[in-house]
Amino acid sequence: MAGVDTTEAKSVGTRRPGGSSRRPRLSALRGRNVWRRGLVLAALSLLLGLGMALHSRIPNTIGNLGSLLETFLPWCGVIIVLLFVLAVLRRSASALIALLLPVLVWVNLFGGLVTDKTGGVGDLMVVTHNVDADNPEPAATAGQLADSGADIIALEELPGRSVSVYQKALEARYPYHAVEGTVGVWSRYPLSDSRPVDIQIGWTRALRTTVTTPQGDIAVYVAHLPSVRVQFKAGFTAGRRDDAAEQLGRAISQESLGRVVLLGDLNGTMNDRALAPVTSQMRSTQGAAGAGFGFSWPAAFPMARIDQIMVRGIEPKSSWTLPRTGSDHLPLAAWLEL
Repeated sequence: MAGVDTTEAKSVGTRRPGGSSRRPRLSALRGRNVWRRGLVLAALSLLLGLGMALHSRIPNTIGNLGSLLETFLPWCGVIIVLLFVLAVLRRSASALIALLLPVLVWVNLFGGLVTDKTGGVGDLMVVTHNVDADNPEPAATAGQLADSGADIIALEELPGRSVSVYQKALEARYPYHAVEGTVGVWSRYPLSDSRPVDIQIGWTRALRTTVTTPQGDIAVYVAHLPSVRVQFKAGFTAGRRDDAAEQLGRAISQESLGRVVLLGDLNGTMNDRALAPVTSQMRSTQGAAGAGFGFSWPAAFPMARIDQIMVRGIEPKSSWTLPRTGSDHLPLAAWLEL
């Protein structure tokens, strides 16, 4: 009995009221769990951050994976938000701290686009629009673009059957125009030296013209690069577009005029390395003087800015998207300071 009593006494002696002897150990365990749980989320956050920071190092040899990521790179912000919500629900300190990497990278890449850099009107207003070959309302589309008050309007994906419709709707306000293949430009100011630009795709989808403005001559290029597709086996099929971009970049590099404007549907974003032959020598009006990302496609739910207004030797003042027309693209507009 004495032995039993002694054991019971020791057991009672080490026990605190309310079982408090277990609390320090449970608290420490919970603290460790805060760091241990959510390690998969933390790893995903680090991979996302590294992928964004090193996007230019991701090779295009397999399905043009690098260009595909770069096309939709801003949308990594949505993944960041999702990972944040999951980290909070998981109550993982490790995941939240790891999330700082993609957040900082995203802000470094796109933070400047979030702010409003529009600066009012300039000397020349330009508009570009892929009007869609199957647009059921070409006359109404042309009227909307003319009502914008632009000095120069560039149109892409012009079907031959609709050229006369656009011309009739625009000629009253835009007496000068040039059409080459499936692209065209309408202007308030005289045009000269208009000619097709061979981007080696088998038919004409680019042109070059000189616009004589009150502030002097500028070279205007209108281009519609080949479309890209995302296919299960082939991946991001953009080879023809990439080759056309190289040809367009070569033509612009040989331009004799110092002031150049490029208007068109490039089927790629400014982040896409494949468009470097063009983007390396031109400046995006949206990045310099826009507010937000200025996504232009698809019109129903814009996810990427594949239409572009780019300049060289000209200062962008403002850049924005116009209301939806009968096309699957949104029109883009910009004020330029000559």
